[in-house]
Amino acid sequence: MRIHYLQHVPFESPERISDWVKDKGYELTGTLLYESTHFPLQSEFDMLVILGGPMGVYDEEKFPWLVHEKAFIKETIRQSKMVLGICLGAQLIAEALGGKVYRNQYKEIGWHPVKMTEESQNSVVFKQFPQEYVPFHWHGDTFELPDEVKTAAISLGCANQAFEYNGHVIGLQFHLESSNDSILKLIEHCGDEIEPGTYVQLPDQMMDQTSYLAHSNTILVHLLDTLDKNNRAPNKGQDLV
Repeated sequence: MRIHYLQHVPFESPERISDWVKDKGYELTGTLLYESTHFPLQSEFDMLVILGGPMGVYDEEKFPWLVHEKAFIKETIRQSKMVLGICLGAQLIAEALGGKVYRNQYKEIGWHPVKMTEESQNSVVFKQFPQEYVPFHWHGDTFELPDEVKTAAISLGCANQAFEYNGHVIGLQFHLESSNDSILKLIEHCGDEIEPGTYVQLPDQMMDQTSYLAHSNTILVHLLDTLDKNNRAPNKGQDLV
């Protein structure tokens, strides 16, 4: 399988997704949007991964490449490719599907539990997920989803933590791909976002709980394996968004 990723800033890279790709012997390519806006043709990859970033989907004036990225994501979904969005990536997908992205009541920064919804049990992708687990978060925005997009996970601080569209488009507000190094980079580059809040942890608290990483990475592998299997399925639906 050929995986292409969209990276928004140097310090938010594919991390453990890269490890999975290497273990599988698959091909990994990427567009570094902070350097170039050259996108491949959809025929040149099988799965698109949209990574996180500190900007918002509404920051087109500051980051003009967001306009081109949104069009690319929408066309990729229309062509029924596998798509996985993480944090900002999930928000970009939500908007591409007709949802609205806006500031959440709470920031979520650090390790916070999420719970799967009843709808997730009807999902090929999410039904084997643990009913509750503790992933790493770093986001202040949230979104409303169209009726045809199913919410798969929630948390006390955010009503939309994960979603699925048509069996091949997945959005995650949290970071299953994180590593020790990636968390340290977020603290270094985005530490100004750490301010007192109900769901905001201090750097020491975050690093003291990195024992959660192993479980998060295991869930990530399950997710990617499922998307891989679905990609090889003979009958995939056609999207028109």
